[in-house]
Amino acid sequence: MIAAHHICKSFGGIRAVDDCSLALERGQILGLIGPNGAGKTTLFNILAGFMRPDSGRIELNGEEVTGRPPHELFRRGLVRTFQIAHELARMTVLENLMVVPSGQSGESLLTAWFRPGRVASQERVLRHRAEDVLRRLKLSGGQKKLLELGRAMMSDAKVVLLDEIGAGVSRGLMAELAAYIETLNRDEGYTFCIIEHNMDLIARLCDPVVVMAEGRILTRGSMAEIRADATVLDAYFGGRRR
Repeated sequence: MIAAHHICKSFGGIRAVDDCSLALERGQILGLIGPNGAGKTTLFNILAGFMRPDSGRIELNGEEVTGRPPHELFRRGLVRTFQIAHELARMTVLENLMVVPSGQSGESLLTAWFRPGRVASQERVLRHRAEDVLRRLKLSGGQKKLLELGRAMMSDAKVVLLDEIGAGVSRGLMAELAAYIETLNRDEGYTFCIIEHNMDLIARLCDPVVVMAEGRILTRGSMAEIRADATVLDAYFGGRRR
């Protein structure tokens, strides 16, 4: 569904991403791991259109989208979440979900003035959809990571880039998040790429797992293969098994 081909990105002469190629196939839950500074988030930002690579290309569903802005990729079915949840603080949780779908009738001033019935009808549909998401996630105002996932569910995107979904999350909520991701993948056709430092979460959810180090792809395989790889142990785990 989404592929990066020979991506390079430098900052101040330092290559944060160095000739990286990565393919995320439909229906996968791919894990992207590596030590801090490995280039994972930079690669995510390039995939999602927040940064333009210095060289290389990005394809989404077989079409080149290199340098396309995030809102355009969003309309094409790609959504990215962030390590620090970016909720709209002055809105309720329900409102945070309802503003996600693009192309709403109420966004047009003329439609809002002259076709208020159409706007109200669409808002009712979106409210029911948002309420369904809230029920499914058992979402409360303080659970920002669930809100991030819920906003992804409110979009029409089926390719979701999750950036440290487990950061700052309790063990109980982590298990719920993992279960929701599995359900969305299995039952609703969502495809995920996940950056995560929690190896138990990666082991539960992800196959394949891709390891980055120093801006490059180090290796790729199942979590069992990754754990047994001496190169990964040196680069990521400091030579220790986890």
